[in-house]
Amino acid sequence: MANYKHMNLDDRVEIQKGLKESKSFAEIGALIGRDGSTISKEIRSHLIIKETGTRSRPYNPCVNRKNCLHEGDLCGEMCFKGFSWRESKYCCLCENCFKHCKDFKEETCRLLSKPPYTCNACKEIRSCTLKKQVYDGKEAQKEYETVRSESRQGINLTAEELRRVDDIITPLIRQGQSIHHICANNADDIMLDERTIYNYIDAGLFSVGNIDLPRKVVYRKRKGKKPVRVDKQCHIGRTYEDYQQYKEENPDVAVVEMDSVESSRDSSKVLLTLHFCSCNLMLAFLRDANTARSVTDIFNDLQDKLGMELFQKLFPVILTDRGSEFTDPSSIECDAATGELRTRVFYCDPRRSDQKGSIEVTHEFIRRVLPKGTSFEFLTQEKVNLMMDHINSYKRKKLNDQSPHQLFSFLYGADVLETLNSHLIDPSEITLKPELLK
Repeated sequence: MANYKHMNLDDRVEIQKGLKESKSFAEIGALIGRDGSTISKEIRSHLIIKETGTRSRPYNPCVNRKNCLHEGDLCGEMCFKGFSWRESKYCCLCENCFKHCKDFKEETCRLLSKPPYTCNACKEIRSCTLKKQVYDGKEAQKEYETVRSESRQGINLTAEELRRVDDIITPLIRQGQSIHHICANNADDIMLDERTIYNYIDAGLFSVGNIDLPRKVVYRKRKGKKPVRVDKQCHIGRTYEDYQQYKEENPDVAVVEMDSVESSRDSSKVLLTLHFCSCNLMLAFLRDANTARSVTDIFNDLQDKLGMELFQKLFPVILTDRGSEFTDPSSIECDAATGELRTRVFYCDPRRSDQKGSIEVTHEFIRRVLPKGTSFEFLTQEKVNLMMDHINSYKRKKLNDQSPHQLFSFLYGADVLETLNSHLIDPSEITLKPELLK
């Protein structure tokens, strides 16, 4: 047997090939040096469910599909009677009618409840209209790599669960209680161990920080700690493909791209940048740490300044990357007090910064003033605002020799810029050098 734990792509492709050749689990396991029970678990863990029909008949798992005499439009609008018989009157030939039929009883293939649990070697798969189970080696490898990656990236709590635990822990810490004492007395409610709570506080996920822990503030900071993700499932329903579909349905919606600009390694301060694609204006906010909570706090402050109606007008859609600081989208999307939806958050594909290219280009102006490797420790929000005033007042060729500040003022009004602490700089006074902030 193999002396390693994890299967690779070659192993999974061999399993798929063995299933196609109707080999047993033991026979497949012998080929790749695995036990038959391991092959069984692997297949059942990565089954792909397909609801497909045939070339001439749609997917229909009803037990009565072969002798059904129902007629009419059970599914209502757009009733489609099969692929070949467009004028057929029988509902059994529609891909939707069975979902609305009162006599519907689902039939499942009895062969799928016993080894090999798949349709890979089934000779009737091309004529079958029932639900199918298939094992695909490449897709199984992708799923395995995704799970492995997410397990190393962060926590598996939703934003709601995190807030619930925060509501328990924060008041007690502020009363002077230790983490150990809190866990000992609230174990059933918290359901987290001490080490995990310390990690979450260190990552800035709770309302309290290390400064509220009397003993921890004197500890030397540990190096190389990876940021913690708030919600590992945050990308579901918010992918770049979902963003493109939303844009097709709402072609006139304004988009704001969001990103972070990091300091040198000896500084924990970081900038949050918001780029209005309609006019190229960029806002930047200084944060003490690159955490999800710090991002949420900025959006809450913006809503307080602008009001809900104006906030929704300026930030209808936000496109960002998959950094750990952006893994609490529900807190960005919804008002903390009422739960009202105030914006929509979508994510670029991994390692595809070009999908939000506008903000990446504008970051070049920031790097003229704050070159890579520069420490942000000397920065204040006033200095950041000054830098952005000079950048937003800089005229662009693609804006017909207008500045982002001028175009934003035309679109949304000068009073909104005043609320956002953005001011126009005289063209002759614009400086895009490090000397601006010295």
